[in-house]
Amino acid sequence: MKEEKAIEILSQMISEDRLKHTLGVRDTAIKLAKIHSVDQEKARWAALLHDCAKGIPNNILLKKAEEFAIVIDDIYKKVPALLHGPVGAEIAKNKFRIEDEEILRAISCHTLGSEEMSQLDKVIFLADFIEPNRNCEAIETLREKVKGESLDKGVRMACENTIRYNLTLGRIIHPQTILTRNSLI
Repeated sequence: MKEEKAIEILSQMISEDRLKHTLGVRDTAIKLAKIHSVDQEKARWAALLHDCAKGIPNNILLKKAEEFAIVIDDIYKKVPALLHGPVGAEIAKNKFRIEDEEILRAISCHTLGSEEMSQLDKVIFLADFIEPNRNCEAIETLREKVKGESLDKGVRMACENTIRYNLTLGRIIHPQTILTRNSLI
């Protein structure tokens, strides 16, 4: 499938703001991939499709996760939106005909990370976090860091920012975010 066609399909699946975010993630992922010697085409496609399930209502995300045999823990039940990564990987496979396992894995783990992230996984995880349409002091600091630092350090900092943010708001923190962060120390 050509990128233009994928964008056309995405524009019918997600909101205009989400599409703007997605294109920002795509552009950021390509830049990070180039800096860190990661396959830029894989980064392009993983970034382009990373949020393809973001517009799906929570009850449908839970149903789709069950349909795709995605393990649903208690936190996913309380915060089904976290399933948009793993469900999105299945949609990328079925609707967009993505067969590359590296791309699918990067889509799947772009929100919570993993203890065994590939360089592509890290590029997508960070690109989602630092794309130009997101603004706050912590993100600005992280943008500067990832230009000259390792992807590992960037992912760890992003996890720490997420943990702090969720603690401040009194939200649930998925243990996978903590496991991802701890694996990079």
